Amino acid sequence: MSRQAPEGKNLVKRHGLVVLIEHWAIAISGLALILTGLFELPIARRYFITEIPGLRWSGDYIFSLWLHYAFSVVFVGASLFHVVYHGLMGHRAILPKRGDLRESWEVIKSFFGKGEEPPFAKYLPEQRLAYAGIALIIAGLIASGLVKTWKNLFAPDMDLTLVLWATWAHNLFFVLFVLAFVAHMAAILIKPNRPMIRAILTGWIRRDYAEHRHPLWIAELAGRNDHPAREQEAPTRERPPDGEAGGENPQGLS
Repeated sequence: MSRQAPEGKNLVKRHGLVVLIEHWAIAISGLALILTGLFELPIARRYFITEIPGLRWSGDYIFSLWLHYAFSVVFVGASLFHVVYHGLMGHRAILPKRGDLRESWEVIKSFFGKGEEPPFAKYLPEQRLAYAGIALIIAGLIASGLVKTWKNLFAPDMDLTLVLWATWAHNLFFVLFVLAFVAHMAAILIKPNRPMIRAILTGWIRRDYAEHRHPLWIAELAGRNDHPAREQEAPTRERPPDGEAGGENPQGLS
């Protein structure tokens, strides 16, 4: 993906093609896992979901289970790729930092007109905290799901206590994943966060928004642009004088 802003557009590149692909691979496969997981319960026929055109298969437990396995391959693969790729690339901006809880509270208060937001780097403090929480949930889903899958495919006589714990853990992480998904969607719809929708769809964000909300990130990009040995990803025009506001997200989630 080109690092040059589209002609005539006052934009800053926020996400590369790799980030967009892995984000949507996890998001779409995760949503599919939620649906197929629910269809493994006896609810499709009970609530007439099978009567919806194109969803007659939802009442077939075995078919839903195999679909669940298929989407889990994408989900697990994209999650592992995310960890390995960004780990090797040394991307750390999305990881929680000291003071994130305090700054998150300041952000929440600013939504209600109580004070102003502090200047941000590429990610908001609540984004970093949410990232850590979702990472733990996904790790729990994968670990418990692997135990259940191993039992179903290779070890039908697996210890029942282990299977029971894995099942309860998978159900718990499933509920937490649904709640995290709903919270993620709600957060992006909050008015100050809405410009981020463009970023996760196209990889680009409005420069005026970035300079207003993420001035530390813009300053970092400007410094990188001034350094001849670094890959240039910097703004296409000079940063405005102090007093004009400014930025948001590094490699991954919206």
